Amino acid sequence: MKKYATLAVLAATVLASFPAFAETVKVLSIEPNVKEGRDFYAAAIDKFEKANPDIKIQFDYLDDTSFKSKLPTLLQSAARPDIFFTWTGGVFHEQADAGVLRDISGDVDPKALETFAPGGIKALTYKDKLYGLPMYAGVVVLFYNKELTDKAGIDPKTIKTWDDFLAAVKTVKEAGITPIVVGGKSKWPLQHYYGYLATRIAGTDGIVAASAGENGGLAGPDFIKAGEEFKRLADLQPFQPGFMDTDNSKAGGLFGDGRGAFILSGNYMIGAQKRNSTSGSGISDENLGFIPFPVVEGGKGDPADTFGGINGWLVSKNATPAAAKFLESLMDLDNQTTSASMDLWLPIVKGADAGIKNANIKAIANLLASAPHHQLYLDQELGANVGAAMNDASAQLATGDISPEEAAEMVEEANEMR
Repeated sequence: MKKYATLAVLAATVLASFPAFAETVKVLSIEPNVKEGRDFYAAAIDKFEKANPDIKIQFDYLDDTSFKSKLPTLLQSAARPDIFFTWTGGVFHEQADAGVLRDISGDVDPKALETFAPGGIKALTYKDKLYGLPMYAGVVVLFYNKELTDKAGIDPKTIKTWDDFLAAVKTVKEAGITPIVVGGKSKWPLQHYYGYLATRIAGTDGIVAASAGENGGLAGPDFIKAGEEFKRLADLQPFQPGFMDTDNSKAGGLFGDGRGAFILSGNYMIGAQKRNSTSGSGISDENLGFIPFPVVEGGKGDPADTFGGINGWLVSKNATPAAAKFLESLMDLDNQTTSASMDLWLPIVKGADAGIKNANIKAIANLLASAPHHQLYLDQELGANVGAAMNDASAQLATGDISPEEAAEMVEEANEMR
């Protein structure tokens, strides 16, 4: 009898050391471009759970395409995540209007909000309600392999205009080198060209006016011109063989393997091209360079404007304050400085940029800091349906299956149905 009493006391002691129950916060993320991204999240989760034993974090991943296609259904179901990744912009606004998000304004410590760059908080605020927290910024630039451009006899630093770039593409191709690597299967990497050209030609104010239906809307002269300029590039057949069967991750590896001179991509490509390459080391820091996206002569856009994202996390309806508590921890200065030191992204928490070690990332951060305007990716800025139409149009422009006029009409038709 004494033996059973001892066991009962021991069991009670063990149970007392754990919370009666642990609340689970479900998080849905896009798949990180590199393994280190998962490692970062795992460490941040471990730190949070040790400090908050009554909360468990369930972190799940989907590739970009699956994430975009499955999320709308998930948000309308009982299986919705409590927290999910966002590229912000029009897609985020549509989700807020649909009533599937939680206003976390009262859940977040005001002192924590003060640690973010104002633009980051603005990106997650809609109609004066805060629905999530920002995590990082992304800037799209033209990366190049110095070894290959030297071999072709060109200096990318002299490329200032779109015509300069097209001339460089021709020279590289004549040297027997593939000019550009792109993940056409993912479609949105091709939209970077179409969207950036629209930003340079229409300008950020022109994009806002067009999305509101002014000046011919997204089928107006500026967007047709953007398609025409993209077609000029596509007509040179600059991309690697089988580019429409190559997703973005594989494209990064091909670029890291020296299979093309240029790639238009976000700053994450600095690490992705290394880790996705066959060797695992990719292009050395000394041989990897970048230039801002070229100016289109006669365009209305400010040449110093950048294009990319302000990405972060949204909290879904019915989530508890534990969701905001985890986000505060994930985005604290310590975690964000760590992510910066891992070359994962451009952190948006004040002071976290002190962790940046890579010279190219520092230079891109400076480019963003000096930009008069940072244009959000158009497939996100314009909402889910319009964005999907823009990605489809970009892919079909690249393959020559539609004309610039047809591409613009395709996007505008989706815009009119919003």
